[in-house]
Amino acid sequence: MGDPKGFMKHGRMSPKYLGVTERLLNHEEHIEEFTEEQVKTQASRCMDCGVPFCMTGCPLGNLIPEWNDLIFRGRWQEALQVLHATNNFPEFTGRVCPAPCENSCVLGINEPPVTIKLHEVSIVDKGFAMGWIKPEPPPVRSGKKVAVIGGGPAGLACAQQLNRAGHTVTVFEKHDRAGGLLMYGIPHYKLRKEKVQRRVDLLVAEGIEFRYKVEVGVDITWEQLKGGYDAVVISTGAELGRDLPMPGRDLDGVHFAMEFLPQSNRSNWGDADVAALHPKKQRIHAKGRKVIVIGGGDTGSDCIGTSLRQEASGVVNFELMPEPPGARTGGNPWPQWARVKRISSSVEELTTTGGDVHYSLATKQFFGKDGKVTGLQTVTLDWSSGKPVEVAGSEKTWEADLVLLAMGFLGPRKGGLLEQAGVALDERGNVKTDGTTRMTSVDGVFAAGDARRGQSLIVWAIAEGREVARCVDTWLSKQESLLPKVRIEAFAY
Repeated sequence: MGDPKGFMKHGRMSPKYLGVTERLLNHEEHIEEFTEEQVKTQASRCMDCGVPFCMTGCPLGNLIPEWNDLIFRGRWQEALQVLHATNNFPEFTGRVCPAPCENSCVLGINEPPVTIKLHEVSIVDKGFAMGWIKPEPPPVRSGKKVAVIGGGPAGLACAQQLNRAGHTVTVFEKHDRAGGLLMYGIPHYKLRKEKVQRRVDLLVAEGIEFRYKVEVGVDITWEQLKGGYDAVVISTGAELGRDLPMPGRDLDGVHFAMEFLPQSNRSNWGDADVAALHPKKQRIHAKGRKVIVIGGGDTGSDCIGTSLRQEASGVVNFELMPEPPGARTGGNPWPQWARVKRISSSVEELTTTGGDVHYSLATKQFFGKDGKVTGLQTVTLDWSSGKPVEVAGSEKTWEADLVLLAMGFLGPRKGGLLEQAGVALDERGNVKTDGTTRMTSVDGVFAAGDARRGQSLIVWAIAEGREVARCVDTWLSKQESLLPKVRIEAFAY
């Protein structure tokens, strides 16, 4: 413990957002930077608990007390080594992870918890700034070849771990850049895409091959792929968006969030063809439009912030579930994930500019004119019985000329790859694997990330990628892998 009394001497201080007016002018990251001394002071609040629940709250099992102590002592390069020992991409999790570790911080029982996420991103950002993070290709190759299908965080983590074990890894990515939701879902103002590309470039320098614009099951068949590799990992994510099949759904102007968000990121990157990933190559922009975002999670929040930056004339947000409580309830004690109301930076922007989040609303139908959406109808839900019951006479009509569906994801896309590979699916439609080996029903084929566990967090994706790499290495080498084991538990994050 750096300072035994640090948690008594110092209160929690978190970086503040820039003002709403200022940050809506661009798509830059909008959180103020802390000085090194400020970070050290916050790190001193870590109590180095006998049982560090923060580590169990983190799916990666990050060695949080260790790098907090090293930060306090100014031993940043050692802190980076400890951080990278469990987390391949802390520059991503330090920006966009909701920090379940902080929900489990022991200090959080009766005081604001330690700013763990701040310390994580401070370590890795300093590492890049100082030039400490360099390619680390393996000294020896095993002669085994592995194909990783999908270049999101799970696939990238898996590829890096297998490469470190000496295997030759090829990542097949159907888009023109790797990163998955890191690149094409999460907006620039939360995670600059140059930071994603910087890490991908490091993986290339370490010897990992990326084959872009190659969709397995479409551009090449499963048989063509499988014959050239000793093992295959499916990490295609949970791309199947939850839809609203109701009257008017086919009207122009009703889009999935993941038809809208990638276009903004491609535009900010400077791409000429921003609509390249849209199934109909249709350009979607919110400028001057009345926008309704259906869905109150992270994806809905991203749609809100992006629409506001594109100068929408107005934005409102619908959430099916009731408004969460402001504090933990008796049935949600520490160290569980706190099921409380959280206000994202985008929702703050929404309410500041005159919009609002409307809870307990179900959409009933869309209206339109000349084939274009002009509005929709909702009904209020009563959740008092624990189940949604429509309130009689509560129907309401809303004007809109752009509706974004951000209600989550149902699992991996069916057909194509999964059908050709012949892998079994579980009752939720995800790729089914053995709980210990992570192998699918097809010998030599493994699965990881959202494709295996369903829609989840980036920190879970990285954990899944690391663990499946260990399992693949064990299977290929016919002996227990030396790659670190990751604790994978069914926590409700």
